Amino acid sequence: MIGFLGEYEATIDSKGRFLLPVGFKKQLPEETTAQFVINRGLEKCLTLYPIQNWQPLFDKISKLNDFNPKVREFRRQFFNGATMTEPDSAGRLLIPQNLKEHAGLEKDIVLVSAVNKIEIWDINKYKQLFENFSSEAFSSLADEVMKDGNDIIIS
Repeated sequence: MIGFLGEYEATIDSKGRFLLPVGFKKQLPEETTAQFVINRGLEKCLTLYPIQNWQPLFDKISKLNDFNPKVREFRRQFFNGATMTEPDSAGRLLIPQNLKEHAGLEKDIVLVSAVNKIEIWDINKYKQLFENFSSEAFSSLADEVMKDGNDIIIS
């Protein structure tokens, strides 16, 4: 699995393309193919998966029970809009129009690491996520999600 760290700003051109920031390019192993899957995020953002990270997720979802209506609903929602993409000759990735509209992307975006994928946000929407989120709220959230019986220390 390829993992990512960092947060980088970028710009979408008039044709819906952006350059993958060098900071993320450097985190891709040399043997990595330049194929990605771009998809709707769980919030109003997009997710960009290297194909090596997408394939195990796709395989897992493909094995779910197709007779379960919740599985079918989840698949429709999750795969809705998922598109293969690879850099053009100038290294730009294309964001399909329907996905741009879903995330409200216009020009200025921020690409954010999300463990095994990259989230793509409208820069203003991303900033709003943190404007009213206090350190106390973050501390409480960290306490809640990190309680799994392990002694993980975050300082």
